[in-house]
Amino acid sequence: MGVTVATAPRTRLETHTVENQPQPFAGRNLYLADLALREAVRREAGDWLDERAIALGALAGSEEVLALGEAANRNKPELISFDRYGRRLDEVRFHPSYHTLMALAMEHRIHDLPWALDTPGRHLGHAALLAIFTQAEAGTMCPIDMSYAAVPTLRAQQDLTAPWLDKLIGGRYDAPLRPIADKQGVTLGMAMTEKQGGSDVRANTTRAQSLGGPAYSLVGHKWFCSAPMSDGFFTLAHASGGLTCFLVPRVNPTGERNAIHLMRLKDKLGNTSNASAEIEYHGAYALRIGEEGQGVKVIIDMVQHTRLGTVAGTVGLMRRALAEAMNHVAGRRAFQKTLIDHALMAAVMADLALEYEAAVVLAMRVARFLGETAPEARALARLAISLAKYLLTKRCPNFVYECLECHGGVGYVEETPMPRLFRESPLNAIWEGSGNVIALDVLRTLSREPAVLEAYAADVALAKGGDTRLDHAAVELMMHARKPVDEAQARSICERMTLLLQGSLLVRHAPRAVADAFCARHFGAGVGLTYGTLPATADAAAIISRQLNS
Repeated sequence: MGVTVATAPRTRLETHTVENQPQPFAGRNLYLADLALREAVRREAGDWLDERAIALGALAGSEEVLALGEAANRNKPELISFDRYGRRLDEVRFHPSYHTLMALAMEHRIHDLPWALDTPGRHLGHAALLAIFTQAEAGTMCPIDMSYAAVPTLRAQQDLTAPWLDKLIGGRYDAPLRPIADKQGVTLGMAMTEKQGGSDVRANTTRAQSLGGPAYSLVGHKWFCSAPMSDGFFTLAHASGGLTCFLVPRVNPTGERNAIHLMRLKDKLGNTSNASAEIEYHGAYALRIGEEGQGVKVIIDMVQHTRLGTVAGTVGLMRRALAEAMNHVAGRRAFQKTLIDHALMAAVMADLALEYEAAVVLAMRVARFLGETAPEARALARLAISLAKYLLTKRCPNFVYECLECHGGVGYVEETPMPRLFRESPLNAIWEGSGNVIALDVLRTLSREPAVLEAYAADVALAKGGDTRLDHAAVELMMHARKPVDEAQARSICERMTLLLQGSLLVRHAPRAVADAFCARHFGAGVGLTYGTLPATADAAAIISRQLNS
């Protein structure tokens, strides 16, 4: 993409001179400027991803792409139910910036890279690239992540889904609605929850009537259908044999629009560029994926992979917020000093940087777990993804808020990206399983697969001897976790397990100043509730330097 260099704004005005302002954020490589992410990617994936990440980092950090992200969120999607003659369309129309961003994301293979490779750490190719692109625009990553996550479920029934796999893996963005045989690429979405049940999908009332063979007709509704302009959706409905997974194409085999009615678009808090709809099936054509009654079992791999996307997206939001805050406090003066040179501001920024370091090291390790093939490693991947999703996504809103506050009043103004980041920040904790759902998933995993706890303990123990506070916390936690855990303690055990895994990873891989401060904050005494309350022993300058000098 070409880069247009604009003439600088006027600073000498009639009543005053505009000065003491930080440099514009745009025009940086979002990957090369992120030392923590670069280190984690190289450690977990090797060198194969570096070139791709550098290219995407330059693109996503360009003035042009950052402007596209702003435009896609200023101009909301529009539901078009009928054409001028009263014929049903059931389409969502997007601002051109949205289509450009989708095309760029698929051009850089965020949607399919792991499935085109047989390389250790291949799922980092999705997680790291998604985190980078999220910094420019988060909403488009919803259909991108769902398309990536759809592959395991498509592969469960390749005799029916081979045309979809062929168009998804290696495909390019092709927005117009038409049969997939005529398209350069496809995207996939999900439509699972209903009004009466929400996360309890077994309470769904949508019905599936067999048309013979794998074909069915669906009647019912879905309360949330994200990215309703996808080419097809995985959905759950009750067939005669029980709750079953189906693939519902937007265009049926006769080339007509399928009977999927878009009832309305959700007016969401954030994630504005991405449409989410309430839909109804009016005898919609669908293909059964897997056996009747096995719907949850069939779809669970897709859910697991979309949860990795929520973790990676959270890392991207945190990084953009932190980078904006660092840019501001390093470029503005108050009370005879640059803001970052004030001890209290340095304490806040060090605390934020520390939390980001811990988020990155965990997210990239979780992505590496996902690519392992041994049964024990796969079980550990399920556990680790749930732990990361639980804590990182819950910490994100307060993290982004603190970065916003570092800007002062201007951070509360819509001309900055901070309000958009703040509105986006709660989303990943809600989608793909809210906090209680994830915490209960962790308890089920621990009770059904006892070996996974020992695998977790063995991974944490790799840092044994590196920090006595971490060692003591590990012993205490394992004594508790090996006993039956009451449901009311599910959140507590998730939080402690996640922090322990983060601490172990930092002790093994991060600079001593980072690991020591993390262990002091979370496993020492006198921990503060707000940012800027690190123990006095923390080396704030060393922690901050990794953000300023990368």
